[in-house]
Amino acid sequence: MREISNVKFDEGFQMNTAHILKKKRDGGEFTKEEIEYFVSSLVNGSISESQIGAMLMAMYIRGLTYKETVDLTRAMVFSGEQLQWDLQWQGVLADKHSTGGIGDKISIVLAPILAACGLKVPMISGRSLEHTGGTLDKLESIPGLMVDLDVCQMQKALEHAGCFITAATQSLCPADKTLYRVRDITCTVDNIHLIVSSIISKKVASGTKFLVVDVKVGRAAFCKTEEMGRALARDLIRVSAELGVTTKVVLSRMDEPLGRCAGNALEVIEAVQCLTGDMSPQISRIVLVLGVNLLVMTNICKNEAEAEKLIQKVIKEGSAMDRFCRMLSVQGVNEETITRLVAGEQVLPMANYTTDIPAVETGWVSGVDAMIIGQVCQWLGACRRTTSSQIDPSVGVQVHRRVGDQVRWGDVWLTVHHSSPSLSAQVYDSLTKAITISNTEVKGQDIIIEVIHQ
Repeated sequence: MREISNVKFDEGFQMNTAHILKKKRDGGEFTKEEIEYFVSSLVNGSISESQIGAMLMAMYIRGLTYKETVDLTRAMVFSGEQLQWDLQWQGVLADKHSTGGIGDKISIVLAPILAACGLKVPMISGRSLEHTGGTLDKLESIPGLMVDLDVCQMQKALEHAGCFITAATQSLCPADKTLYRVRDITCTVDNIHLIVSSIISKKVASGTKFLVVDVKVGRAAFCKTEEMGRALARDLIRVSAELGVTTKVVLSRMDEPLGRCAGNALEVIEAVQCLTGDMSPQISRIVLVLGVNLLVMTNICKNEAEAEKLIQKVIKEGSAMDRFCRMLSVQGVNEETITRLVAGEQVLPMANYTTDIPAVETGWVSGVDAMIIGQVCQWLGACRRTTSSQIDPSVGVQVHRRVGDQVRWGDVWLTVHHSSPSLSAQVYDSLTKAITISNTEVKGQDIIIEVIHQ
């Protein structure tokens, strides 16, 4: 036998990229060995980026079977190292993942809360994809913070803070790094099978044993419909179980932005406010549902009521904020910056210019289009438009009105933070169309659609 990046083949086995690419293009089903060959080629660099893009598009159009998805996920796990943690932590190694949304800063809020409740949270996170912000990009707006921790730093963070949020190391799921980057530029992000393999491979490799996934559903989500969200949920739960991770999925709405801000530094500021207890109702709801499910899954709490009380306690007593500060310290932020950040002082980059967007009607807000706002944030520089794009951490938006709120003509419903002296007419016009106002009373919907167990 010979071994390439932990993937083994018989010596006489012959295969080439063109062969398997053509097979998927024509609607064939990959064998386990063909998937392992593809993944090993990603790691050893023997496949070109154009071939990777063609393969992703073939997978996107033709789809992957359940067996192919499991085999791809497992091959991606074993394309690199797998993190091993203290045996005494095995019952409390838990994590949360989101499929991405506008204003989604939940990971930054939830990780220290869970750590304060007694869980160990080895969170391997990602960067922006298309119009959605990335948790790592948000955290990097904090001066000095490192998001490329090595294994020793991760161990220290779990011991001292109980959590960390970092990028995968070079040796952790290296195949996913390449696929993640190329998916973003080939319009193959919103594919269930590729989403499942990307999420679960990193969670398995990071040593997570319990996982809750926030699957966003709506106009600004990759899953546009509840039907697609449930299909993704089923595969996430089944595939993760095959690889030893117990998973629940929460379907939540992503038609309007989550919370009060979208944009990297703005979202960090809001996350800090959340840890003081100042949360918007939507963020509070999601934090409680995700956190409660993990605390019950890991037997930290006996039931949902007990779990909810524990979460509220660690926020009120300040232990969640303490864990957040410890995490920042381990990840390289100096104590003065931490103290000032928590105190609400300006330590993060802020845009030089702001523009208020007024309502042009009077009535009740019936819609705030998160997709338009996400696209504007991308145009401003808060998200990447190409793999080489630089993130501007200072730009973004503040949302002052949500569905169900009353608004009068001329009221400021949105504030744009931008680095150029003025907004283009196109962007301004787009934002004026992002709000829908009704002349009859409108009630907001529960942001949680459903919790799926199996």
